[in-house]
Amino acid sequence: MKRSISLWLGLLALALLPALTQTPTSTPSAPMGKIHGRVIGPDGLPTPAGTVSLSTNGGATAKYTYQVDADGNYSGAASPGKYTLVFRAPNTPADKVVDQFNDIKIAVSQDLAQDDDMSRKEYLDKLSPEAKEKIEEIKKANAVTMEQNTVIKNINADIKAVVQDFSDAVNSKDPAVKIAKYQDAETMMLRDTAAKPDAPSLWAQLGQAQAGLGAVQNDPKKYDEAIVSLKKSLEMEAAAKKPSGIIEAAADSALGEIYARTGKIPDANAAFDAAAKANPTLAPIYLKNEAVIFSQMASSVPQASAQAANSEAQAAAADEAIKADPKFAVAYYLKALGLLAKATVDPKTNKYVAPPGCIEAYQKYLELAPQGAYANDVRATLDTLGRRP
Repeated sequence: MKRSISLWLGLLALALLPALTQTPTSTPSAPMGKIHGRVIGPDGLPTPAGTVSLSTNGGATAKYTYQVDADGNYSGAASPGKYTLVFRAPNTPADKVVDQFNDIKIAVSQDLAQDDDMSRKEYLDKLSPEAKEKIEEIKKANAVTMEQNTVIKNINADIKAVVQDFSDAVNSKDPAVKIAKYQDAETMMLRDTAAKPDAPSLWAQLGQAQAGLGAVQNDPKKYDEAIVSLKKSLEMEAAAKKPSGIIEAAADSALGEIYARTGKIPDANAAFDAAAKANPTLAPIYLKNEAVIFSQMASSVPQASAQAANSEAQAAAADEAIKADPKFAVAYYLKALGLLAKATVDPKTNKYVAPPGCIEAYQKYLELAPQGAYANDVRATLDTLGRRP
């Protein structure tokens, strides 16, 4: 994430004041008071380094010295009295100081708040015209950066909310809830892609939301919008110096789901294969999801030819998932279920005859997941096929 530009010392050196001689910080002794504050640079931002020292008023020796932390803060103890406070940056010459305040009073058992704000008019008036011009340039750059940081902060909050929306939509059985969650995600991602159109991850999430709406509402228009968004994400990743396999896989997987649900089996296969290649760690999951979607389509389309095509694609996708992870039990169940669509009836015995590989896939599922979610269904099916487990 971008950070605001710090003005720092090259500029500050243009207005350095004569310095008091420094000596090591003295050891505090009772009775004591305290002092704390923040150092602000001429650009209005905290100065993340340097030292603040207290010297006896009019004296030549720094009696107490405190380090300025990354947030511009300093604090420490000091004996009661009147001091001159000086600020030095890390590269300030030993005989100079960047800024100073006189008549700083430390009292027993009190914690004095004393900031050093170099954006004050008194300090800025001492700077040269060149230094003032440089400050204005830095302020403008910082304003742009801070605006960008605000946009990024808002986008990150939206991303978190969208992830939750997706989870809620997937886990809900209520179509109205699913629609509401996907619409909410779409609204946020439309806003965020407009604010930051060069972020491929945002386009991928927009496409996923649109694809979700297309699936729940059976809306071809939403599918078309999702395809445009997802392809834009993939085009950006392809042009990137270091493409993100995670984003590419997410976009390809969403495209695969759209193609599978719209009967474009070859395109679906290609998209899911691309997802598996982009993110090999999740390859079994992507390929299993492909098989699940084809299974859903096989049971929902009325045409026998379409049912057969989806069942065949289901078995093929499950087989690819098995290749990616031979111990992925659910993949064997999905493969067997897809193959079962080709089962025939023996005219002599009037019994079902499973196609090659079907029974073996069922048996492998039981071997890997004997108490799995589909174990009872598998046992019943094997019994029907004359292969009592």
